[in-house]
Amino acid sequence: MKPRLVVVGNGMAGMRTVDELFKLDPELYDITVFGAEPHGNYNRVLLSPLLAGDKNVDEIMLHPRAWYAEHGITLHAGDPVLRIDRQRRVVIARSGLEAPYDRLLLATGSTPFVLPIPGNTLPGVVGFRDLVDVDTMLAAARQGGRAVVIGGGLLGLEAAHALKRRGMIVTVVHVASSLMNQQLDGEAGRLLKDSLERAGLAIMLDAQTSEIAGTAKVEAVRFADGSELKADLVVMAAGVRPNVALGRDAGLHCERAIVVDDTLQTYDPRIYAVGECVQHRRATFGLVAPVWEQARVCAAHLAGAGHRRYVQAATATKLKVTGIDLYSAGDIAGSIDSEELVLRDRHSGVYKRLVLEGSRVTGAVLVGDVVDGPWYFDLIQRGADVSSFRDRLLFGQALCAPAT
Repeated sequence: MKPRLVVVGNGMAGMRTVDELFKLDPELYDITVFGAEPHGNYNRVLLSPLLAGDKNVDEIMLHPRAWYAEHGITLHAGDPVLRIDRQRRVVIARSGLEAPYDRLLLATGSTPFVLPIPGNTLPGVVGFRDLVDVDTMLAAARQGGRAVVIGGGLLGLEAAHALKRRGMIVTVVHVASSLMNQQLDGEAGRLLKDSLERAGLAIMLDAQTSEIAGTAKVEAVRFADGSELKADLVVMAAGVRPNVALGRDAGLHCERAIVVDDTLQTYDPRIYAVGECVQHRRATFGLVAPVWEQARVCAAHLAGAGHRRYVQAATATKLKVTGIDLYSAGDIAGSIDSEELVLRDRHSGVYKRLVLEGSRVTGAVLVGDVVDGPWYFDLIQRGADVSSFRDRLLFGQALCAPAT
């Protein structure tokens, strides 16, 4: 008999690991997949275009149900695993089904952070995490009215943009003093705010949400300063939390998330974990690129080709909303020893800021003109010496290429 691999989580991280495993040895395991949602695996990154009307559900599906049958995978969709019995090496699903494993892969992802405030369970309060959330927002948009999006990060801005396109009056509420403050510096955040306001979105910064008011459903959002906004829909997009309850209850070592080593193995050598539910060397993950690399490394070890190690690398974020292009890569905060190269052209809406440590680029923020973003990111990843063209670095690859 083949060894049994059970995958808990039918999302992008778990199924990408299965894809990578099939590239190495498609016949090695008897595979069973459990998913909380009642359908195949889809691309969560494309939920925003789905909400905006640029995609339909079929277009964002990565693995429809037929794919699992074609590849000999047993899929239990809509039947999440509730318990892991490590002593017996079985998982127990909500239906009562038990599935034994020789290797177990946890890909339980994350859950939206819901502000712990009064009224957060009222009808009309929704996260932005899955197809059900999108359906809820679309139903609200068909009624028109006002939407309040709590969270001025990447996900919140994409949700706000999509709801505006659907005809709602949208206000973005952000607790920090600048939008996308994890990826952008203050100047870039101000340019982004100006662009979004010109496109018809209202932006509230330094806003501390204290209560969601309503009786039968959402009626308003109240703030710590006593002010309030009328609302027919409230979208919680204030971040996510690693979904670690299953691993913690099973006795796996967890801190902020399920702790894994460089092979994506947990403290139990039979159990691996990938994606947003893991913590590697104190870091957790929310972007696609590091999760794809985790999937490659984990699949190699599941296949017995254990020569790979997961190494954290710089990440890049690209956002295009309401006609403004943004690109952020690497360490934009810098250190006491770092230097900055800055280009500002407010008339054309172009802003570039490069962070350097010695002769190497360590971070980049681009607004308006992002064509050289991938090139800067490549310089960051390679730790390239830019001293020979440092004086032209802000003007892009075309002017620097002859010097290289």
